Amino acid sequence: MSLPPLVEPAAELSIDEVRRYSRHLIIPDVGMAGQKRLKNAKVLVIGAGGLGSPALLYLAAAGVGTLGIAEFDEVDESNLQRQIIHGQSDIGRPKAESARDAIAETNPLVNVIVHNERLDNDNVMEIFAGYDLIVDGTDNFATRYMVNDAAYLLKKPYVWGSIYRFDGQASVFWPTLTNEDGSSAEAPCYRCLYPEPPPPGMVPSCAEGGVLGVLCASIGSIQVNEAIKLLTGIGEPLVGKLMIYDALEMEYRKLRVRKDPGCALCGDNPTVTELIDYDNFCGAISDDAAQAAVDSTISVTQLKEMLDAREAGTADFVLIDVREPNEYEINKIPGAVLIPKGEFLNGNAIADLPNDKQIVLHCKSGVRSAECLAVVKGAGFADAVHVGGGVVAWVNQIDPSQPTY
Repeated sequence: MSLPPLVEPAAELSIDEVRRYSRHLIIPDVGMAGQKRLKNAKVLVIGAGGLGSPALLYLAAAGVGTLGIAEFDEVDESNLQRQIIHGQSDIGRPKAESARDAIAETNPLVNVIVHNERLDNDNVMEIFAGYDLIVDGTDNFATRYMVNDAAYLLKKPYVWGSIYRFDGQASVFWPTLTNEDGSSAEAPCYRCLYPEPPPPGMVPSCAEGGVLGVLCASIGSIQVNEAIKLLTGIGEPLVGKLMIYDALEMEYRKLRVRKDPGCALCGDNPTVTELIDYDNFCGAISDDAAQAAVDSTISVTQLKEMLDAREAGTADFVLIDVREPNEYEINKIPGAVLIPKGEFLNGNAIADLPNDKQIVLHCKSGVRSAECLAVVKGAGFADAVHVGGGVVAWVNQIDPSQPTY
């Protein structure tokens, strides 16, 4: 469906702006009026990472007058493979500030507002209230549901994107959209598409599963394309549609997403009428894993002492790395045996575990090893433990000569 422009046009464009945006101005669908609307628009981009990097740069280049950046993280060397708004000299800097400086180089005519803080229930409504449109570049389910709910409660549209390995998705969610006669446009929200988050530990994050760097540009540019369409009132935005991209097959698919009458947020009888506890709703780890980890989590310092004792012959245990083989090639804790998490979940690993030695599990950060710990304890290995912080903590605290990822 074609929609009316989201914002009114600015009074005028300066001579510098006319020169800068001339390639937009000669497109009949955009023209002077459309560019004035972009100048008058206020867009918040959540995250200055994989999706936020291309989104911020292209929104700035397009002439969006006010850009907000909501980002609390710092630039890490592993970010530079895909987060093109940052450079080598930005390592260690707040991402929001690095992104702000890059935008100034791209287009000094854009007003940038930095929100160098983590979005949460205490600030999200106030921050969102100052913008016409939200572009969501987050990478975790808890924040995605919070963004969806806050946008709905404030009656603001938002452009959503998601990336993992070679696959990407994008859509526009605006469940409060109305038709010209004032009736509901029957547009869905994120909860209509995904009523419940996946079980904890079932969907790896990009940090665990990886992402092809250029995929970020593909999905981020789609998000900007949708933002420009919404702001200027041109074309047919992805409202009620899900764009799916497969980079390996170079295939785009578009699926219809309908408003769910039973949606907990925007349905006929909503049960979510205010912001909720999203960490609890999504869960970092399953209840079984959390229970298994109680009093069965050791630190990397304790693990180092155990390894030293094993080397001296005064202790004996089996250290198992439950990551994937390609992760194991990047860095490892000495003496660890690789048995990927999937082998524990399908039960194949249990039969090969020794009954006369303590089982010690680790992964990258401690999430996957906690899930495996629940399986191992359930199989009768009561004294099994896992390493809190995983190999990340090992490299940071014990062996900084190894790379991180």
